[in-house]
Amino acid sequence: MKERITRVFLSLYLLSVLASCSPKKEELPPVDKEKVKMEIQAREDEFAALYNSGELKSIGYYADDAITFYQNRPPIRGKDERAAFLQSDVLSSSNKISFKTNEVFVAKDGNMVLEIGSYSVVDSTGTAINTGNYMSLFEKRDGKYVCIRDMSASDMPVE
Repeated sequence: MKERITRVFLSLYLLSVLASCSPKKEELPPVDKEKVKMEIQAREDEFAALYNSGELKSIGYYADDAITFYQNRPPIRGKDERAAFLQSDVLSSSNKISFKTNEVFVAKDGNMVLEIGSYSVVDSTGTAINTGNYMSLFEKRDGKYVCIRDMSASDMPVE
């Protein structure tokens, strides 16, 4: 009986030693969600300023392999399709767009961010002619967030 009790205690002791020797999972430092939100808003502001100026060549908002989903059209895939779409949209309008980052959901490692935001398009008098909401998925590449997927929906009634 004594031998059995000794084996049980010895087994428990060895298990506790092994458990204490196992490597601890490395904790990631907490991500500053407000800082990320400000960084994403800055990307949106930069995109809007370049878009409104018609200087589309220097828009670095999207990754080359990004896919965009707009209403009533097939997905826009890649750099060439996006450039053609943006160029036709800018040339057909003197309206101005702005974006507002409402929420961000940040991955624990900070490398991916889902943004939920709203947009507004105003005419030359400042009257809103279109408003809506969007979701954009960003990935950090070379230290900078780039949009890899996005979709939007207008609040305006379908005509």
